[in-house]
Amino acid sequence: MTAVKEAMRRPLGHFAERSVAGLVAVAGAGVGFGVLLMLVRFHWQPLYHADHEAAEWFNNLVAPHHPLVTVLQAVTDLGGRPVLIWLVTIAVVSLLIRRQSRLAVYLIITGVGGLILDPSLKALVGRLRPVVDVPVAQAPGNSFPSGHALGSFVAYGALLLVFLPAMAPRWRKPAIAGVGVLVLLIGLTRIALGVHFVSDVLAGWLLGALWLGITAYAFRLWRRERGRPVPPVTEGLEPEAGREIAPAPAEEHVLEHPRSAVAELVVGWVLVFGALYAFGMYVSYHAKGTVFDTLDTEVPQWFAARHSPGLDDLSWWWSKFGDTHAILLVSLVFCPLVLAVWRRWRPVLFVVLAMFGELSLFLASARVVGRPRPPVENLDGQMPTSSFPSGHIAATICLWSAIAIIVFVRTDRWWRWLFVALAVLMPVGVATSRMYRGMHHPTDFMGAILLGALWLSLLYWVVRPNADVQQGNQPAIESEQVHELDDELAKAGRED
Repeated sequence: MTAVKEAMRRPLGHFAERSVAGLVAVAGAGVGFGVLLMLVRFHWQPLYHADHEAAEWFNNLVAPHHPLVTVLQAVTDLGGRPVLIWLVTIAVVSLLIRRQSRLAVYLIITGVGGLILDPSLKALVGRLRPVVDVPVAQAPGNSFPSGHALGSFVAYGALLLVFLPAMAPRWRKPAIAGVGVLVLLIGLTRIALGVHFVSDVLAGWLLGALWLGITAYAFRLWRRERGRPVPPVTEGLEPEAGREIAPAPAEEHVLEHPRSAVAELVVGWVLVFGALYAFGMYVSYHAKGTVFDTLDTEVPQWFAARHSPGLDDLSWWWSKFGDTHAILLVSLVFCPLVLAVWRRWRPVLFVVLAMFGELSLFLASARVVGRPRPPVENLDGQMPTSSFPSGHIAATICLWSAIAIIVFVRTDRWWRWLFVALAVLMPVGVATSRMYRGMHHPTDFMGAILLGALWLSLLYWVVRPNADVQQGNQPAIESEQVHELDDELAKAGRED
């Protein structure tokens, strides 16, 4: 029994000797959180007055400046659950694809622990949120501790520990500093927006440091007990996994000729815009008596005559597949998966440029054409942009077509045809819903097709998103030829 205790004590003691500063920091965070918890729980008056005075001061500073509130809200969203859950989920899936299950389990346990600690402690303490003179933001639930401060510390800290080995050594300290600044800013925005007291944010940071420290030390102890070296924290949790978890191999240039590519894209964008402008002005103001005029008059009326509650709901859902949130969500899921599976930046660049180009072309052409909506009931009400071209349809065409172009060439599995089908069905469904809801003419749909076809063709020619696949075939052929030559030489040697 004594031998067993000694065997268990030895790695822990050796580990503690090498990590005294880290253990002291974690213990200090725990003590600090415990002290704040007791002071808040028992309503210590000096802390109560300091918190309320700080809340009033920040409210007087921020409330009169609406642009500042917008910026603060954008920063605070980076610490919200939707963003953090997306980041951790994408990281976990990517790690599993790369067969780094230990790091994936670490992220899951650390993230789930943070999600459990926040609401349970809020319910235990039951502290109400600040009440300020001019509310500029709202948040549900109780106030102590700050979930944004806790969640951002845990999530960004855990991601940093996992992916530090994938960074070049010279970038590791700036990355650590950058994450620290981001977590600090997220916490400060919660105070400035009047949804948390200063002590709430401090408690969130301390609890986040405590939980992150516990999980990181547990992971490092696990390595020690299995005979693996325990590197400094500044090198990440598993330095030997750096090459495997790197998003993509180092490339001197993502594009072979970046300067000429930029010039080609700028010139091409202007030409595509010119084509959209010419077609949009023609169908909007100069197509009277043509087939385009007939379509734009009769199709919206045909859809308007068939409105029903069931179809209204169905069209609303289909229309949502083409709005900004859905397009952004699919892009933010697909691009990291491309990096995880194929380890190439060029397909990601293709999708990013496809969406940015679509957005800029849509906004520019809608602005200059200025076409009114169809003269029927517009189920979505007044919109900030004009009718030509349809932004929902154009974005859907560009996104799903870009995905199909990338996936189809990179696999020979049967399910690649599903992406081809989605590249057809998704735009058709969105287009039908938008015309049913009285938001677009048929020629607006045609304009979206023109935008998508011209812009994606230009991008495919300039970016060449699947160039690595075509280049990868050549070495394989050469390798087969080498093996055949070796076999022939060996056969000739045996005959001699």
